Amino acid sequence: MAAEKRPESGSIAYSTAWFDLISKRIVDENEPYYSLRMLDYVSVVALTAQHEMVLVRQYRPAVEIHTLELPAGHVEKGETPEEAARRELTEETGFSSSSQFEFLGTFFSDTGRNENKMWCFLADDILPPSVDWIPEEGLDVVLVPVDELHSMILSGEFSHALNVAALMMAVLRRRQCLPFLFSPPESD
Repeated sequence: MAAEKRPESGSIAYSTAWFDLISKRIVDENEPYYSLRMLDYVSVVALTAQHEMVLVRQYRPAVEIHTLELPAGHVEKGETPEEAARRELTEETGFSSSSQFEFLGTFFSDTGRNENKMWCFLADDILPPSVDWIPEEGLDVVLVPVDELHSMILSGEFSHALNVAALMMAVLRRRQCLPFLFSPPESD
């Protein structure tokens, strides 16, 4: 096992509204190491009573395509991860739940570059949007039957790595609500 290298110090090299670029000096290294410090993420695996998964479609400038994703966002200062998950689900989709969300676990978003974590939740008793809900501009709500998600992952239509990780955590914790990943669709 390689000797553990620890940073001697860390300081903000550059700051934006979305992230801080942190410069870290590693013991016995000449060049600094840089990481991104940002708010933690939340991601919600949300299921309707009709066995549909609630997804959102939006344009992502970083990859220059429209993506299908789980409802997700940042944990704002002063919020618990579950409060953030509830807020993001409602803001992005209009769906809500009066029951407690099931905490699925946390993941590091990118151990090579990012300091933040992603908190994953399952909401499987969600209520449809109220009649006065106003959709977020540039974001479309997409309901997908859970048995179609398997092929969407394999085809690359649902390809956000952190979202697939959250979905896998839901499958591992609650296999009965998402059995499709264990039973791939029959090929033609």
